Amino acid sequence: MNLSSANPVSDFVCGDFVARYRLDTPTRRVTFHLLPVSALDATVEPRVAVDTPEVHAGQSYKWPPVMARKADSLVQVKLRGDGAGHGFALGRTMRNGPSVEALVLDRQESVRSDGGGWCIDTFLAGPGFSAMHRLTWEPGDLAAVVSTTLGNTGDTPITVEMLSSFSLNDLSPFARDDAPGRLRAHRFRSTWSAEGRHENRLLEELHLERSWAGHSHQSERFGQVGTLPVRGWFPFVALEDSAAGVMWGAQLSWAGSWQMEIYRRHDDVNLSGGLADREFGQWWKTLAPGESLEAPPAHLAVVAGDLDDLCHRLVSLQAKPLAKQPAIEEELPILFNEWCSSWGHPSHDYVLETARRLVGSEVRILVIDDGWAERPGKQFQQNGDWVVNRRAFPEGLGATTGALREAGFLAGVWFEMEVCNPGSRAFEERTDIQLKSNGLPLTVGPRRFWDLRSPGAVAYLDEKVLARLRDDGFAYLKVDYNDTAGTGCDGAESPGEGLRQQVLASQAYFRRLREALPELIVENCSSGGHRLEPSMMALCAMGSFSDAHETVEIPLIAANLHRLILPRQNQIWAVLNPGDSIQRLIYSLSATFMGRMCLSGDLKDLPAASWDVALSAQRFYRRCVSVLREGKSRLHRDIGPSFRYPTGSQELVRLGSDGRRLLVVAHTFAQPAGPAGRVVALPNDVGWALAGQFGDRGAVVAGNELRLDPAPDYTGAVYLLER
Repeated sequence: MNLSSANPVSDFVCGDFVARYRLDTPTRRVTFHLLPVSALDATVEPRVAVDTPEVHAGQSYKWPPVMARKADSLVQVKLRGDGAGHGFALGRTMRNGPSVEALVLDRQESVRSDGGGWCIDTFLAGPGFSAMHRLTWEPGDLAAVVSTTLGNTGDTPITVEMLSSFSLNDLSPFARDDAPGRLRAHRFRSTWSAEGRHENRLLEELHLERSWAGHSHQSERFGQVGTLPVRGWFPFVALEDSAAGVMWGAQLSWAGSWQMEIYRRHDDVNLSGGLADREFGQWWKTLAPGESLEAPPAHLAVVAGDLDDLCHRLVSLQAKPLAKQPAIEEELPILFNEWCSSWGHPSHDYVLETARRLVGSEVRILVIDDGWAERPGKQFQQNGDWVVNRRAFPEGLGATTGALREAGFLAGVWFEMEVCNPGSRAFEERTDIQLKSNGLPLTVGPRRFWDLRSPGAVAYLDEKVLARLRDDGFAYLKVDYNDTAGTGCDGAESPGEGLRQQVLASQAYFRRLREALPELIVENCSSGGHRLEPSMMALCAMGSFSDAHETVEIPLIAANLHRLILPRQNQIWAVLNPGDSIQRLIYSLSATFMGRMCLSGDLKDLPAASWDVALSAQRFYRRCVSVLREGKSRLHRDIGPSFRYPTGSQELVRLGSDGRRLLVVAHTFAQPAGPAGRVVALPNDVGWALAGQFGDRGAVVAGNELRLDPAPDYTGAVYLLER
C-alpha cells in the first residue's frame, strides 16, 4: 500500500531488502530508509525523550526531558529567502531549513513493472514548489537508484541553493538510543596516484555525537568542487551499525561538483548527498514557473554484512550500461599502451616495431599515446590543434592504423579532447568557444577548456576528434583530462550551475561519439583515476585506474578500486622494463589480474626470459577472464599505514558469478608475514582445487583455506581455483 494518513508506514520489498517510507503524522513529513529483510525483526522502537539528570545534579531547577528523535525528510532543499538555520547551522549545513519544514506529503504512487520491479514516486508539496522522490529497482538488482526532482509550482521564479539526490533517515533503527560506540562512517579518500584509500571512523571520532540537549546541528559535509569528481574523495558514504551487523551506503552518479553529508541533531543519523550547494560549491539555480530540476541519481544499498558486501551491491549497478559496449569487450581484450615506452615521442616506425614484438601474444589493442600531434614550440604538451606530426608519422596516422590491422591489432589513440594548451593556435585564436570565468578564458595551469555547451565547440571536436577516429580507422580512444575547471564558469546564474551544464555537455559529447562510432572502445582516463564514478563509467568501456604506472603501490590501488568500480573496467598498468628482475615483473603483472591488463614498456630491449614471463601472464589471464567479468570480491589485508612504502601482505579473493571458479591475487610488500606464511579464507566450503597459477609462490588448498608459502619482499602471485 502507498503512503497516506491511513497507512503511515509503507514497505516495498526489493529482493532481500525493504524500502520503508514513514509518515510523521503531526508534521506530514516523510522519512525514508532501507532495511535488510533478514533484519526486519531486529528493529526496535526508539525512545521518545532523553532525560539528562547529570546536567542538573544538585540544582533546584530540573531541565525537562529533551526530544530524542525528530522526523528528517527524505528530500533536502534550500530555497533563497529561507531564514538562516538556527542551532549553529549556518556555514556548516544547509539541511533542514524552512523549505524542508514546509514540504509535506502530497501522495505516493508505485508502479510494478512487468518483471516485478518497482518505480516508487513520493510527491511532496510546499508553498509554490514541489518535490518528487523516485526509487527504481528491478529483480536481480542488489541496490536501488534514487533521484529527486524539484519543481516550481508557483507564479514567480524560485532560486534553489541546495538540492539533495537522496537522504537516508532514521539510522540506526536497531538502536533505541543514540547508539554510543557502535556507529561507524566509511569513506574513500583519493589523490593523484593514490586512489581509493578506505577510511573507517567512529562517529565519536568525527565529533558527531548528539549534544545533551539536541540543539546544535552536527554535520560532516564533504565532497569535491570541480570537474575531477574523484579528487579528495570518491562520491561514496556508508554508515555501519557494528552491533547490528548492518551497513547502509550511497554512491553518487555525477562527474561535477558534489557533496555528501553525515548529519545528526538527535539520536538518529541521516545520510544525504547531491549537487554541491551554494556554501560548498557556489551553486544555485533559478527555476521559472513550471520549470523543474532533477538532481543526479544515487545508488543506495543496505546489507547485513560487511564493507565488501555493501560495495559489491553498489558497484553491481554499474554493469547495466555495459550492454551498449562493443561485443569485443566481453572478452576483456589485453592492450599495450606505448606511453611508458616512448614517453611522449611515438612514431610510425616505433609503433610498428612494438607491434612486431607483440605478434603471437594475447595483446589485441595497441594504443598510441600523447605525442602524435604537432608541438609548435617543442614543449611537453601543446595540444588543441591536433595536427599530425608528419616527422614522426610521415604518411599520417591512417598508414599506421592500417599496418596495425594487417598485423592483427586494433589501433588506439590518445586525446585530451576537452582542453587546449599554450603553444597551440586554438589556445589563442579560439577563445570564442572556450569556458570563461568573469569574462576571461578560464585558464588552469597550461589548460583552457572548450565550452561544450557551444555548438561551435562541438563542431570543432567533430572536425578534430570524431573525423580523426573515423577516417584513420581507430577502434580505441583514450580520453585524458588532466585538471579541473574549478568552482565554475560563466554562462549561467551561478558558477556552479555553469559547471553543471558543462559536465552534462561533456557527457553528451561522449554519447555523440558512441552514436557516430558504435564499435569504438573508449577509455576514461583523467590523470589516471580522477573520473572513476558511475556516470562516467557508464559512458566508457573501462577507466584508467591510476597514473601509478610503475610504482610499488599499484597492487594496493588496484585492489582499492574493486570496492568502487567493476573489475572489468579497472585498467591496470604493468610496465615491462628491461632491467626488471623476474620477481619484479611477476609482481607487476600479477596486479593486472585485478582488472584489465594494460602492458607498456620498452619491448625492443626486453630479454627473452622476461618476455616469456609476460607471455605466460597473458595466457593465464585469458583463463581468468570469466571471473573478472562477473563475480564478487573480498579484500584481505595486513598492511602498514603507508601506500608509498607499503609493508605487510594483501590478498584479493574474487568468486566467479557461477560459484565454481575463484581467483586469488596475492602480494607481499616490505616486511611480509613471518615464517608461517599466509592463510586465506575461501568462500563456501565446497572442495576447492588449485587449477593453475602465475608466479612461483607455493600454495596448497586445505579445506576452505588457501595456505600460501612465505615469500620475500615485493612478490606477486595469482591462483585460479575450481570446484
